[in-house]
Amino acid sequence: MAEEVAVPSSQEQVQLSFAPVVKGVTPAVVNIFTRKTVSVRNPMMDDPLLRRFFGDRGMGVPRERVENSLGSGVIVGSDGTIVTNNHVIEGADEITVALSDGREYEAKLQIADPRTDLAVLKIDSGKESLPILTLADSDAVEVGDLVLAIGNPFGVGQTVTSGIVSAVARTQVGVSDYRFFIQTDAAINPGNSGGALVDLKGRLVGINSSIYSRDGGSLGIGFAIPSAMVKSVIAAARSGGRIIRPWLGAGGQPVTPDLATGLGLDRPRGVLINSIVDGGPAAKGGIQVGDVILQIDGHAVTDEDALAFRLATHDVGGNITLGIWRKGKALDVTVPLEAPPEKPARDTRVIEGRNPFTGATVVNLSPAVAEELGRIFSGTGVVIAEIAGGAPADRVGFKVGDHILKLNDVDINSTKELAEVIAAPSRAWRITIERGGREISTVLPR
Repeated sequence: MAEEVAVPSSQEQVQLSFAPVVKGVTPAVVNIFTRKTVSVRNPMMDDPLLRRFFGDRGMGVPRERVENSLGSGVIVGSDGTIVTNNHVIEGADEITVALSDGREYEAKLQIADPRTDLAVLKIDSGKESLPILTLADSDAVEVGDLVLAIGNPFGVGQTVTSGIVSAVARTQVGVSDYRFFIQTDAAINPGNSGGALVDLKGRLVGINSSIYSRDGGSLGIGFAIPSAMVKSVIAAARSGGRIIRPWLGAGGQPVTPDLATGLGLDRPRGVLINSIVDGGPAAKGGIQVGDVILQIDGHAVTDEDALAFRLATHDVGGNITLGIWRKGKALDVTVPLEAPPEKPARDTRVIEGRNPFTGATVVNLSPAVAEELGRIFSGTGVVIAEIAGGAPADRVGFKVGDHILKLNDVDINSTKELAEVIAAPSRAWRITIERGGREISTVLPR
């Protein structure tokens, strides 16, 4: 039975203080300080005229500079486990955690997951006790619930702001691949990233991640990563630091108003399946092209972002129940939760020499590689997994995740084949790639 929630009915109730909740929560919210060393080159020396006039004279040699940044985090384990945003600690050489009582500890990175924008740190407090926050069920959060946001905005020190949940399951926003957020009007500003969003029982419902802003300040629209996703990343960190998410083995598209009418749905919702991988989980569960996925384990699936989020919060192993719409009828199907296979083997290669792909790391496309890169598996081929900054591949405009379809009119099916075509003589580079569902072709001089 759902817990009954009462609206304040008197002036005295409206004037009740959040102080008891704050006192119990704030000790578990920490400040995170990071330091990283970056190489800085004088941009004036990129001008060939200036280089000719002045020569190097040490001005063209990159110099090192230390950058400091600030964020927040939440202690979620008495063993010193801390959750924060990945963008708070990304690239850091040193990470320091400061507790609200003044204690400071050096932190070690346990796991960093750019796809969810979450990271898990570990500190060793010895015999010192650590306050922790327990995780709430983020799926029980409703629009209108009161919440508190705790962090260190602008480096002024720990602050607490209150507000209400203004939307749940908010998609198409944010900085992570799994764009599925709790939206709140509690004031969140730079420095709050990685801090806690808690309910009035002092439980963690989300990790503050990003804001909607025109000038860098809070406009009353902030986004928090739900605790359901936080829980899955913590579990991965505690089980060895490797994240393996289940895959569906199917591709889909949004249900537009016209499609909804044609399918007999009452409104546009769900994900229309338009491709299925042979032998994948969807195929094993009996899903067919033309089915619309409406639910996962009873939770509504509004679009592709919601589908990806719901899958990502599950561990590999066991089964899930999908609520689907097929030919005007609602059905339930059971699909196994399987790790995406790495077939074919990725055969990683770093492209060198004088060609447009120099500096790119390429791999053979497989379901596992597609999941890592956050793209829908679309058959075999070669994709770009990494690009060195400033390399020819970077200057040409290639991006991580680009699917190399053709080179010099040859279909590219493997990294070995790509290397062979690159080595073959030709008068120009005729390149066709797939990016975001679009084919892009270009011709470059050799």
